[in-house]
Amino acid sequence: MVSNLILLVIGLPWIGALFVWWVGDHQPRWQHYLAIGFSVAAGIAALALLPLYSSQPGLILSVGGVFGDFSFVPDGLGVMLAAIATVIGSLAVIFSKDYMHGEAQLGRYYALVLFFIGSMAGLVLTSNLFLMFLFWEITALCSYALISFYNDDPKAVAGGIKALVITQLGGIGLLVAAVLAYSYLGSFDLSVLLKDANRLPANVLGILAFGSLIAAAAKSAQFPFQTWLPDAMEAPTPVSALIHAATMVNAGVYLLARLYPAFESVPFWRDAVMLVGVLSALMAALMALVATDLKRVLAYSTVSQLGYMVYAVGAGGVLASQFHLLSHAIFKALLFLGAGAVIHSVGTRDLRQMGGLKKQLPFVWLVFGVGALALAGLPVLNGFWSKELILEAGLNGGPQWMFGVMVFSAGLTALYTFRCVWLVFYGEPRSHLHAHDAGTAMKAALAPLAVGALLSWLLVGGLSEMLAVTLPYHEIHSLTIGEMALEIFTAPATWIALGVIALGLAAWWWRSRLQLFTEALQGVGRAAEQSFGFEAINRAVLALTAQAAEDLRGLQTGLLNWNILAIVTALAVVIALLALGA
Repeated sequence: MVSNLILLVIGLPWIGALFVWWVGDHQPRWQHYLAIGFSVAAGIAALALLPLYSSQPGLILSVGGVFGDFSFVPDGLGVMLAAIATVIGSLAVIFSKDYMHGEAQLGRYYALVLFFIGSMAGLVLTSNLFLMFLFWEITALCSYALISFYNDDPKAVAGGIKALVITQLGGIGLLVAAVLAYSYLGSFDLSVLLKDANRLPANVLGILAFGSLIAAAAKSAQFPFQTWLPDAMEAPTPVSALIHAATMVNAGVYLLARLYPAFESVPFWRDAVMLVGVLSALMAALMALVATDLKRVLAYSTVSQLGYMVYAVGAGGVLASQFHLLSHAIFKALLFLGAGAVIHSVGTRDLRQMGGLKKQLPFVWLVFGVGALALAGLPVLNGFWSKELILEAGLNGGPQWMFGVMVFSAGLTALYTFRCVWLVFYGEPRSHLHAHDAGTAMKAALAPLAVGALLSWLLVGGLSEMLAVTLPYHEIHSLTIGEMALEIFTAPATWIALGVIALGLAAWWWRSRLQLFTEALQGVGRAAEQSFGFEAINRAVLALTAQAAEDLRGLQTGLLNWNILAIVTALAVVIALLALGA
């Protein structure tokens, strides 16, 4: 039963990708329905897998040799993230029926989306580090291809290449960690690494720990790799929702949470993880505050919220981190798809051209408002509960100055969220935009996400139980709803955070009275608009990469036979080395 469900969760989207491609673009209606059918089926299979969680392998594919077994374990962490990838992925596919109506190359679009969903499910369910690396790279390829979907748009192509180059740094970090772990432990199995990490020499364990941190930071767009994610906004908006809420960026946080027991004793590792999270949360919140592109505001918000999750892992709050990952997946998918409905309706992403859309888009206004309140961390939506658990974990497990920065960032979150909602839906229209409310498929995708943002915090008991039972090395304790409520409402951190959030909301409401203060901070605003200088660094890296590729063109003979000979020879050498190593 479990093995069949694992195969369905991973395999159904991939089979669907093949079917959609095979049908062809001359039958777009069938492409829409096939993509929806296979993605929804995968989501149902993932939900059916949730109550069957276990720390034992549910599926083993014997490969032999150096690779050992390709095993898949339906533990609490894996099944939760697989459900997020497939369920939210299926909602993005449903939303695409209206959003991508009339678009060319639907086969390529849906095939990549479905392949993306299946690869993310495989990444989180496998317990083999080498296979995880393969899925890791497949998700990078899918994200690159989808970000560059509009390949006649130079900005889209540049955004895709940028994402691919930067996230490949993360791929190198994960590959190094996998190879070193195998070299010393003789296995790619994650459970072996978690169990026997103390057998590794201290310097090797340190390389594994910080290599994994680099991998996670690049994949989840954390400091100093945060600039690729805003440029990924050139993708179709359902893809943006998929990347930000269900797949790509969750992988980095997942990796840190998965490997936390192996690395928590490495000197300075936890401090480095928390510092990455703190810098990402603060810098991205400031950049969101000055952004004028609706999707970029949400992109910076994703970087900031992922910073909270990374900070929580470093502070030892693995449960808080993964609980916020669940909350964020729901309300950020809601916000991105809501933004997609707005953009599809009015034809622009520029906040300066919007305003007063509440009356014209009443359904979108309602659900977007729910997502915004969850993002701001207001009671009793899901973002409030998970963010407060993170702040409490940070107060107990990290330096107080970091806690102070994160609380301040929570106030900034409320400020830029209120600003975004106001500029889109309130005030007087700043340009003549023709608007219409969301279509049926859009509403069908948005409604369950809005309900999830309101009620998903009620799942904390089941989530904590799954993690506590199936992650023995993480030392997670189950938490009931009542215990969570008591813990949060009796913690001083909660009331401090709520006070700062209220100040953030008030700052936008009284912005005209704070003119002198905002003028004094114009320098910070200009720096935020330039990504605090990191965009220039990234441009230099990309230029060096392009130049290196140009220089290496001399090795390309242009003769297919010689190229194939070189590939086959290199493959034979690699296989021989692996066989000798085995």
